[in-house]
Parts: sequence; C-alpha cells; structure tokens
Amino acid sequence: MSPAQVIIGSAVLLAVAIVASLSLGPTGITLSSLPRALSAAISGTTDATIAREQLVLLDIRLPRTLLGIFVGASLAIAGAIMQGLFRNPLADPGLVGVSSGAALFAVATIVLGNGIAAPILAPLGIYALPVAAFFGGMVTTLILVTIAGRHGQLMIGTLLLAGIALGALSGALTGLLAYASDDRQLRDLTFWSMGSLGGANWPKILAILPFGILIALLTPLLIRGLNGFLLGEAEAFHLGINVERTKRIAIVATAASVGAAVAMAGVIGFIGIVVPHIIRLLAGPDHRVVLPGSALFGAALLLFADIIARLIVRPAELPIGIVMAAIGTPVFLHLVMKRGIGGSE
Repeated sequence: MSPAQVIIGSAVLLAVAIVASLSLGPTGITLSSLPRALSAAISGTTDATIAREQLVLLDIRLPRTLLGIFVGASLAIAGAIMQGLFRNPLADPGLVGVSSGAALFAVATIVLGNGIAAPILAPLGIYALPVAAFFGGMVTTLILVTIAGRHGQLMIGTLLLAGIALGALSGALTGLLAYASDDRQLRDLTFWSMGSLGGANWPKILAILPFGILIALLTPLLIRGLNGFLLGEAEAFHLGINVERTKRIAIVATAASVGAAVAMAGVIGFIGIVVPHIIRLLAGPDHRVVLPGSALFGAALLLFADIIARLIVRPAELPIGIVMAAIGTPVFLHLVMKRGIGGSE
C-alpha cells in the first residue's frame, strides 16, 4: 500500500470506530439520537427520554470515545518512537520503565490512599489516582535520564538496561503492595491493572488536553531524527541530525504519552508493539507515515477493543486489557518467531 492509502485508510477506520463507539452499547441508544440530545441541551428543554439520551451520549459515550482516542493514539505513538529509537520492532514503552513506574504509584494510591498517604491524596479527591500514575511515570523518566545521560550524552544501551531494572523493581514493589492490601483494595487493584475506559468523564478529558497538545507539538520534531536513526546513530550525526536532542525529545514524548495514558485508563498492553509494526508492514519504515499512521490506527484499534469489552458480557464490562491481550499476543508471537532468538530478520 502507498503511504497515502495507509493514512487515509487509518483515518477512515478511526471514523468508523468513532461512529460505532458512539452508537453501540447495552442501553440500545444509537447515534441517531445525538442531534435531538444536542438540540435539547442547547434549548434547555428536556423530558425523561431526552435526559436519558443526553446522559448516555454526551456524558458517558462521548467522553469515553475521546479518552479512547487519546489513549490508543498515545500508546501507539510511544511505541513507534521507542521502536525507532532502539531500531527494534520488539521495543515497547514498557522497556524503559515508564509504564511500570506509573503503575507502581497508582497501586500505592489504591493501597495507601486511606492510610498513611491520606493527608497528601485527600485534597486531590477523584484525581488522586491519575495524578499519582502520571507522577510515577515522570519520576521514572527523570531517574532514567539521570542514569543514562552522563557526560552530556544519552546512552541508549544504558537507558534500556536501567529501564529493565527499574521495571523489575517497580514490579516487585507493586507485588508487595498487593500483598499488603485488603480484599476491597485488591479488587480495585486487579481491575485497574487490566485497564478500562469506564471512568471517562469531561474533567478527565480536560485534564489530558495539555498532554495531547504537548505530544502533538513534540512528535513532528522527531520525524527527521528517527528516519536518520534507521541508518544508525553515526550516520544520523553525519546527516546533520542532533542525535542527543532527538533522544531527549523522544524520552519526554514517551513519558508524556505513556504516563498520561496509564494515569487515565490503567495498564493496557500490546498497542505500542502491535500498531507500529502493522503500519511498517503496510507502508514501510518512513516515520512521516509511521507516526501519524500509528496514532490513527492505534486510536481505532483501542475503540474497537473497547466496543468488544462493552458488548461481549453486557450489561457488565470486560476489562479492555484482556481484549487487547487477546488481539496482541498472536501478533507479538509472530514478531518473536520472525526475528528468531538472536533478533535477526
């Protein structure tokens, strides 16, 4: 497929996913009710039926759809950046520990929020969990940059090893907190760790808006650098690319993407691995296509996974992380088998 076909196809797929996300649900209310709900909201006239349609379409499905777009696009972009940075299609934002750090702080909020951490978290109210998760991702990123950024250079090998180590430490501390939790906390922890868009609302949409703007501003700055990295760092340097600046922008963009996504939706895996790989298979390695294509396709994929999660066990809701694992595992195993034990093509 040509690059234009991939971008247009991904955009069309996202449009279909948006319509489906707004139309499908256990209540039976469809998108055809949206004009009436909007008109009633503007005019201020309503009845019980219209009020129900407004609640479902404007206060539940629309924020959930927008959050799904942000989370899916952010995780896919982060995966594309990491794979370009490491020049490895098996790379994932989780490798640098950002997801693990965000998850650790979120788990600490769930377990300690009513105990020793209550004086700090109580003023945040319902925002305690997302704020803690994002803060954890940013702290992890700062530690990584400090470790790997000695002598004015960001060493990718050191960054990867430090990320693996921090991920293992975060996993151990998360397990310790889970062991110390009570039954209610353990249940909350379990469902959060599997990911969900069920908590979407307008305050959360406004909260992630600055991160969306930051990601949109940083991503275009990485295209030329990541394309140069395809030839190797030395070759990229000789092409006039500021290698260290590109690395630092990539780390900040990844931290913002993964931290905000984990903060708002919990841990959702495989998007960062699967989506960029699919785009590369269809259109090649050019990041002028890979980055926007990954954003569009990642958003569409997460919305379709969320629709499945909402409908497959309705009126209950299946954690979206389970759905994504079912989709992503076969693709990931294909990647592993294709590259072989030694990592060669």
